[in-house]
Amino acid sequence: MKTATFTEKRKFIVKLGKMLHKYGTPAYRLEAHLTDVTTFLGLKASFIIIPTALTFVIWTDGHEDEYTHAARVNPGDLDLGSLSRTDELVDQLSKGLLTLKEADQRLDEIDQMPNPHNKVTIGVAFSMSSGAFAMLMGTSWNDVFWSALIGILVYLFVVWSARSKRVAHMLEPLVAIVSAFVACTVAAYIDPAINIRLVVLSSIIVFIPGLALTLGLAELSARHLVSGTARVMDALMLLFKLYFGAFLGVAFGLAAFGEVEFIKPEPIPKWTAWLAIAILCSSLIVIFRTKAKHIVWSIAAGFIAYGASLWGAIYFDYALGVFVGAFAVGVYSNLFTRIANAPAVIVAMQGLIVLVPGSKIYIGLNSLISGQNFVSADHIGQQTFLILMSLIAGLIFANVALPPKKIL
Repeated sequence: MKTATFTEKRKFIVKLGKMLHKYGTPAYRLEAHLTDVTTFLGLKASFIIIPTALTFVIWTDGHEDEYTHAARVNPGDLDLGSLSRTDELVDQLSKGLLTLKEADQRLDEIDQMPNPHNKVTIGVAFSMSSGAFAMLMGTSWNDVFWSALIGILVYLFVVWSARSKRVAHMLEPLVAIVSAFVACTVAAYIDPAINIRLVVLSSIIVFIPGLALTLGLAELSARHLVSGTARVMDALMLLFKLYFGAFLGVAFGLAAFGEVEFIKPEPIPKWTAWLAIAILCSSLIVIFRTKAKHIVWSIAAGFIAYGASLWGAIYFDYALGVFVGAFAVGVYSNLFTRIANAPAVIVAMQGLIVLVPGSKIYIGLNSLISGQNFVSADHIGQQTFLILMSLIAGLIFANVALPPKKIL
């Protein structure tokens, strides 16, 4: 490592930072991790990370060499498999098992690795996540079935967007419009016993930015104000696009087919919520490309989050139950880093997605604009605010109770 030149070191740091950002690492974790790597390489550095831009300033101890790099980037998507591989590479580098040149080559290999899952598997995961969310909402088997079916249609648009820039630019409102219109068609001609708005929400649940909103607030709590504000506003704008698309699609459907009289079906048993957690976490493993050795840990995180929040809700109210769930997930994920020597985010994301209130914000928008509640939800705005605060507080308290071994 001592024989590596300043140019080799700063190239590696810049490449590492771009890749970790691409894999969805929050700004406060990424900056701290890059600072540790830079110190290990014997350099000084300052980083400014926001969702759409990266700035690196790297220099030697006596400022004999100095380098500044700024880049415009797209917001990263979660890729927990590549994140885990990159973290393992940095560990091997720090232990002297890899030279800097070998580590740099391995970064290129990780970046070029194809998705471990084929399109059929990913499509099934989209369908499962939609059906699992409807099941988690405790509606009916009718809603679960049609949500899962429309979820496949949503994935077809995702595949199309990868080949068309125009579709990619309007993907979120487009899938919401199509999902809403199809749901109205189903209610008018096939199954009047579906809750149209809930089926629409379940079908597009993979786009609901509850996790991004939570991460943005976590960045704000860590005083990364620019990155946190940008992430929160991006999440809110995405939510508005989704809701407008769904609102427009339902309006088109009602204009085409008229108002359909809702036939209330039998609700599904309460125990199916646990089955929904298992299905949802399994689908997220595919969507987030989680490595095989972390699958059991990840699924367990979902059950811990849901079980702890239910237990907390018995003694407190629902929002404070989420605090208990977030605290349990935080402690569990920090314990995971100590046992598995992998980033806590790999399992923490699964638990947080079970708890995040993005769907509640969507339901609140519907109540505010249309004056209709498609699920039983009192004081939805207050609940959403308290849940968001409970999530952040739970994670902060967990880091105090059991400090994480790794920064990522």
